Amino acid sequence: MSNISMTQTKRTPLYLLIMYVFLILFISEMFYVVAKETARETPRHELILASEDYHDSSLQTTGQKLIHRIQIQPFNLIAFILFAMAVIHTLMSHKFAVVSHWLIDRNEKLTGVRRETFGSEICLFMSEVEVIFGIWVIPLMISMSLYYDWSTALYYLNNLDYTEPLFVVVIMSLSQTRPIYQLAEDLVKTVSRIGKSSVRAWWFSILTIGPFLGSFITEPGAMAISAILLGRQFYSLKPSLKHSYATLGLLFVNISVGGVFTNFAAPPVLMVSKAWHWDTFYMISHFGWKSILGILTSNLLYFIYFRKEFQDLEKKKEYLQTVEGAYNKKSREPIPLWITIVHLTFLAWTVVHSHYPVIFIGAFLLFLGFYKATAPHQSHLNLKMPILVGFFLAGLVVYGSLQAWWIDPLLSSANSTVLMLMATVLTAFNDNAEITYLATLVPNFSDLMKYAVVGGAVTGGGLTVIANAPNPAGQAILGKYFPDGIAPLYLLLAALIPTFIVGSYFYVFGILIPGL
Repeated sequence: MSNISMTQTKRTPLYLLIMYVFLILFISEMFYVVAKETARETPRHELILASEDYHDSSLQTTGQKLIHRIQIQPFNLIAFILFAMAVIHTLMSHKFAVVSHWLIDRNEKLTGVRRETFGSEICLFMSEVEVIFGIWVIPLMISMSLYYDWSTALYYLNNLDYTEPLFVVVIMSLSQTRPIYQLAEDLVKTVSRIGKSSVRAWWFSILTIGPFLGSFITEPGAMAISAILLGRQFYSLKPSLKHSYATLGLLFVNISVGGVFTNFAAPPVLMVSKAWHWDTFYMISHFGWKSILGILTSNLLYFIYFRKEFQDLEKKKEYLQTVEGAYNKKSREPIPLWITIVHLTFLAWTVVHSHYPVIFIGAFLLFLGFYKATAPHQSHLNLKMPILVGFFLAGLVVYGSLQAWWIDPLLSSANSTVLMLMATVLTAFNDNAEITYLATLVPNFSDLMKYAVVGGAVTGGGLTVIANAPNPAGQAILGKYFPDGIAPLYLLLAALIPTFIVGSYFYVFGILIPGL
């Protein structure tokens, strides 16, 4: 016999071979069905998305309409349950980060080495608010495919309007460029000099001027600029957790109501301005001056409450300036005026063509070439954050379009007072632009009810991260300043007081005293 030892090969068990064969056959069949259904020009089933297609105007109560709509299209209930689970996941996202850190600590105790595990990375991924609704689109599409078929799910997904998510990606990317950011910083700095450029002066100026920029460069752009400035001038000094959340709540609420001076910049206003013939003068006279009072009152109240903490932050800032020389001491090379003008031109072009993705996306691709050509005068352009925010909003669009069946009856059955309160509450769990859009579909809405639903929608836009389209941008930019990310419950509590203040101005001077 040969002295050469023969390596023994381990044979694959028969049951595994059979399982692999069945798995390959299943995957092949799945791709065959998907390819076959994808080739269809029209879906096998068409979902009922418009309220009038239910033909239930003869039903008297809201409960009767909801039951009728579930009976006509039972998938409504499945979509609602999945939507509720996505909302709960969003509100609990902070807990996933805590579990992730716990798993890392546990692994360190067991192995003696501190490193991430598969479980900790999954939990950390699930804690990212920007990906949650995108993740939950997967079970929605699977459910729709099983209940109907793939062609129906594909047709639904492909025929939604993703203009707003795409616009947010572009406007957020443009707003974080160095020339735009530096111009906004110089504007706020000019105002902050009234308070000798102190921490409190920067804080008050950003939270006052920043939101009003939203009426001109759109709310997502204003959010990006305001959040970046707050991060540098306030959050970098590591304020208390209470002060941090209070500022975040103020920012979200102020941005939501700061875009009501024009009829094109705030998404919830944009949805109704054409249908209800609201021009910029109407917005200023009915909403604009009230938002000024609300923002100033809220800012002043929080300013007074945290006055002692501002003193501590001033001392910390002075220490960093004198001892470490680390605060605001980075040299800033001047940017040629013509580069700033070109950036502003791209920004204005995008705002003007916010309804035309083929225009603003094409312009953005040209801008990227200009950005590369002027690299010495630019800072790093982080596209990951805007893309994730757009992904989040796209997921909201997918789910939001399936919620009209229950939101519409609720809106159409209330008086102006209840309607404003209802719009405020519903906005916390749905994008406020969706709430106002559905209101345009309700027939015979009086002027007072139109005012109430828009007032409520912009009032509640700061309560949660999903309440207003720009909020995920603020979350993405400022989340790093909060331990384990931003806790939705603390954000809600921080936003309650400014929400009540601005809501009171809209209610008293619009509904309680009509005509103002």
